[in-house]
Order: sequence, then C-alpha cells, then structure tokens
Amino acid sequence: MIAGLVVIAICAVLAVHLRDILRAAIALAVLSVVLAAIFFKLGAPYAGAFELSVCAGLITVLFIAAISSVEARRE
Repeated sequence: MIAGLVVIAICAVLAVHLRDILRAAIALAVLSVVLAAIFFKLGAPYAGAFELSVCAGLITVLFIAAISSVEARRE
C-alpha cells in the first residue's frame, strides 16, 4: 500500500514537471493504473474499474492521439 502511494506521488510529480508531453501522459497513465490497483485492494471494485477504464484507458488514449496529431512547432 505504501509503495503504491510512493509510486503515485512520483508519477504525479513526473506528469507535472516533464517537458515531453507524451512522457507526461504515460506517467499519468501509470498513476491511474496504480490508483486503480489500490482501489481494488481497498475493496472498491467499481471505483477501481472506473479508474482503470476511463482514466488509464480512455483519457490516456485521447491525450496520446491529440499529441500525435499536433504538428511540432518550428522555431
């Protein structure tokens, strides 16, 4: 349980501070997966399934699709 919270804290800091948006989205997905595992361990399977399907799945796919479709800026 404590290890999961440490991973969540590290992934949250990485998601905020990473300059590469794709890596930040992946850190956010890992955060959501670990949080879903904690929900399952605490006996909240509906919250875990919702977190896993919506946050770790759908939102991450939408972020990565949006990042991939945007053209890089040339300076």
